[in-house]
Amino acid sequence: QVQLMESGGGSVQAGGSLRLSCDLSGYTANFMGWFRKAPGKEREGVASLCSTTGEVYYSDSVKGRFTISRDNAQNTLYLEMNSLKSEDTAMYYCAANFLSFCYPTILERMYKTWGQGTQVTVSS
Repeated sequence: QVQLMESGGGSVQAGGSLRLSCDLSGYTANFMGWFRKAPGKEREGVASLCSTTGEVYYSDSVKGRFTISRDNAQNTLYLEMNSLKSEDTAMYYCAANFLSFCYPTILERMYKTWGQGTQVTVSS
C-alpha cells in the first residue's frame, strides 16, 4: 500500500512562513491536494492541483497566502504557507489520486492515497 509522506511542519509565530513537502515517490498522480484538521473541527481541503493542466484551487481561508506546487523532477508536492495565522494551526495532510480526467478539487472522495500528516502550530 503506497502511502505519501509529508514533512516540513513545525511551530512558527503568527505572520511567519512554512513550506510543507509531500513525497510522491513511486506514485503516479494527477489529482493532488492538501488538507488540514484542527482539533475539534472537521478535516477541510485547503489547496489542490491538477498536474495535467496546472490548474489550482484554494479555499477562501488560505487564498492569497498559500501556494501549492509540484516539482516533477523530485516528484514532490509543496505547500508554501505565508502570513500564517493562529487559525492555521492543524495537522496537514497531502493526498493524491490518478484518474482518467483531472481538475483541481478539495472533495475528499476524489483522493485515494493519503499521508499521515505533519503538524503546523502557529502562535499569536
